[in-house]
Amino acid sequence: MKNSILFIGDIVGEPGLQIVREHLKHLIDKYNADFVIANGENVTNGKGITKEEAEELFSLGVDVITQGNPGKGIKIAKSKLGNQIAVVQLQGRAFMYSIDCPFRAMEYALNQIKNKAQVIIVDFHAEATAEKVAMGWFVDGKVSALIGTHTHIQTADASLLPNGTAYITDVGMTGPYDSVLGLDKNIALKRFTLQTAHKYKLAERDVHLCGAHLLIDSQTGQALHIESFIIPNFERSVYEKS
Repeated sequence: MKNSILFIGDIVGEPGLQIVREHLKHLIDKYNADFVIANGENVTNGKGITKEEAEELFSLGVDVITQGNPGKGIKIAKSKLGNQIAVVQLQGRAFMYSIDCPFRAMEYALNQIKNKAQVIIVDFHAEATAEKVAMGWFVDGKVSALIGTHTHIQTADASLLPNGTAYITDVGMTGPYDSVLGLDKNIALKRFTLQTAHKYKLAERDVHLCGAHLLIDSQTGQALHIESFIIPNFERSVYEKS
C-alpha cells in the first residue's frame, strides 16, 4: 500500500486561500491523494489563521494544517487509506527567535510517535538553508519526508535521501508573487531602503500555488517519490493525467 500525500506550501492571505479554493480539488484528483497537509501560518492577511479559515481548508480537503511558529507540534491523523500518518511541526532557531534545540525536539517527537504511525511527515519551519539541510541528514531514515517552509521561495532540490526520506529545503509560497514574500513590494522597498517601519500590506497580484507530492510506502514509511510543483492561477492543463 502506498500513501499519496500532497503538501501545500505557506498559504498567504486571501489570494493564497482563493487559489487553494480553485485548484486543490483538481490536485487531489490528479495525484489521487489520500492525505493533504497545508501550511496555514499566513492565511489571515499574512499573519496567523482564524477558526473559520481553518474550517474552510478542512472542507476543501486538507487533513492537517501546520502553523509554523505556534501549534501543538505533533498530530496523528488517519489517511483515506485507513492508516495513521504523523505530522510534525518543527521550528528552526538560526536567525529566528531563540527556542529549544530543534534536533532534540525532533528526537522527542519521534519517541512520542513510536508505534503509533509508520508514515511521518515533518514541516521544518526554518530560516537558514544550512539548518534545514542538516536536519534532513539528521532524520534520514527516521521519517518519511522533511518539507522545509517559512522562506516562501521554492528550492530546486526535491530529492530522496539515501535512507529513504524525501526532502526539499523549501516547498514555496501559495500566494501573490508580485510581492516580496507576499508583502506589497512598495512597502518592502521602503522598509529596506529607508530602514523605517511601515504598516504591513498584503500583495494581491500574480498568485501561484506551490506544493509537493509525496509517494510513501505505507508499511515501511520510506519515501518512494517526491515532486515539487508551482501552479500559476491561470494554469489549467496541469491537471491532465498522463
